Amino acid sequence: MSQPRPHVVIVGAGFGGLSAAKELAHAPVDVTIIDRQNHHLFQPLLYQVATAALTPAEIAVPIREVLRRQSNARVVMDRVSDVDHAACEVICDSGQRMAYDTLILATGARHSYFGNDAWAEHAPGLKTLDDAFRLREKILTAFEQAEILAETDPQAARAYQSFVVIGAGPTGVEMAGAIAELASSLMRDFRRIDPKDNRVILLEGGPRVLPSFTKSLSMRAAQDLRDLGVEVRLNTMVTGIEGDHVMAGDDRINARTCVWAAGVQASRAGDWLDLGSGHVTVDETLRPEGFDNVYVIGDTARFAPGDTPLPGIAPVAKQMGQFVGQRIAAHANGTAPPTQFRYHDAGALATIGRNRAVADIFGLKVKGFIGWLLWGAAHVYFLIGFKNRLFVVLHWLWSYITWRRGVRLIMHRE
Repeated sequence: MSQPRPHVVIVGAGFGGLSAAKELAHAPVDVTIIDRQNHHLFQPLLYQVATAALTPAEIAVPIREVLRRQSNARVVMDRVSDVDHAACEVICDSGQRMAYDTLILATGARHSYFGNDAWAEHAPGLKTLDDAFRLREKILTAFEQAEILAETDPQAARAYQSFVVIGAGPTGVEMAGAIAELASSLMRDFRRIDPKDNRVILLEGGPRVLPSFTKSLSMRAAQDLRDLGVEVRLNTMVTGIEGDHVMAGDDRINARTCVWAAGVQASRAGDWLDLGSGHVTVDETLRPEGFDNVYVIGDTARFAPGDTPLPGIAPVAKQMGQFVGQRIAAHANGTAPPTQFRYHDAGALATIGRNRAVADIFGLKVKGFIGWLLWGAAHVYFLIGFKNRLFVVLHWLWSYITWRRGVRLIMHRE
């Protein structure tokens, strides 16, 4: 009687989880990937769904479609609530207990409000399609409300035309630029709104935007934002957020829409392993201390070669997934596995708006239109599926030529 094949359970179908699964396509193992959603989401472009530039179908693809040709993989749509590492079982909300020989935790990150969780109600973050839907509805509804109030209550209208983005990392910078461009493109469709009342305020607690970029690129990004009309406020700490205003220090900003892009925290994977909340520290093989058959990758992991933790970005997660998949495949095939994860940093990119981006690719600093083209090419490359790539390029081309955004539907929830 043949021995059962090793069972690899992957929790999370982001870049890390899917990369690991694909790496195991020809290995003599059975793979189960568990995710609470049925789709893989390209989060770097999620802000474009929130600002009516792209549709959800262009940045998301069903997990089953991605793995449909991988005969040793199956997909389970469920939410993992705990891990019984003594029994080597994953526990799901449905009550299912799934045994594993090797476990890969690629559960990503969630928003962090630094102890002010009450702010989440008024300052949503952007991690899921539902977040993007709600934010898009909020932004578009704000302009509709401003149109109603423009003549009867101009002050209230101005609050609806004011948008605050908190945090000037890549997500915050891209969101602020996209809202500014959206506001500008919408003005031709409204009759009473005064375009001069449109405000986009970007708040950053540190001394510059894009702090992970070089100083020259950071300064260029800040100038590009100002050229778009974004008010960039540095060294500014948020002290309060309500439904109709944001407190930036002692300054009250009347704004009906606020977006949180200031911080993230790891998922609950550390609690599942009794390692405490927060990021899980892993060694050079991407395993936590004391866990020979558990790997933690992507935003959930803290891997710090040279005492500097790797950033929570898609290329890091993808390379981690590939490394772990190669290790597991090598063990299953009886060959020597790779012994040390090394991240190959190709650089960083951020777009500010039309023809505006900054890029640091293999040490080459690029700005402006060329940087914008590089940013677009890189994001199209990382999208999964030819159809998604084609539709995104066509949608961007249409928007570039017409200066219009095509996904401006408000879906009211009853």
